[in-house]
Amino acid sequence: MSTIDIGIKEQDRLNIALHLKHLLADSYTLYLQTHNFHWNVTGPMFNQLHLMFEDHYTELAIAVDDIAERIRSLDVAAPATYKAFSELSSIKEVDGVPSADDMTTLLTKGHQQVVKTCRAALAVAQEADDESSAALISDRMRVHEKTAWMLRALSA
Repeated sequence: MSTIDIGIKEQDRLNIALHLKHLLADSYTLYLQTHNFHWNVTGPMFNQLHLMFEDHYTELAIAVDDIAERIRSLDVAAPATYKAFSELSSIKEVDGVPSADDMTTLLTKGHQQVVKTCRAALAVAQEADDESSAALISDRMRVHEKTAWMLRALSA
């Protein structure tokens, strides 16, 4: 492959990619958690939560692909193993099957954590004048802020 020359310094590209790797790991971990809860939710709000979680994990499945492709467009290998995601993610796995209320609380915290990960990545992308990464990150942040709000509203 030819040398990458997209107007972003190599060190900046590597730093942006590192932050995007954390975003990818958080997003993939949240995807798995959401899919798990979709399969295992029970209780009086089963139908509403089952459908909501399906919408969320479907959206996250597309997001992880977009994030990984952005990492690749910066000429860096995207992490793609459970081990790598576990090492990079700020979201910890859940043991067992929590109650439906605990599921919404855990997912709220997960989405809020992804927002924090986005904020850190966004600052790095903006500093490097990487509008493509900044736009992707900003879009992701908006989705996670809205999703966290919707999940918080369930327990209001």
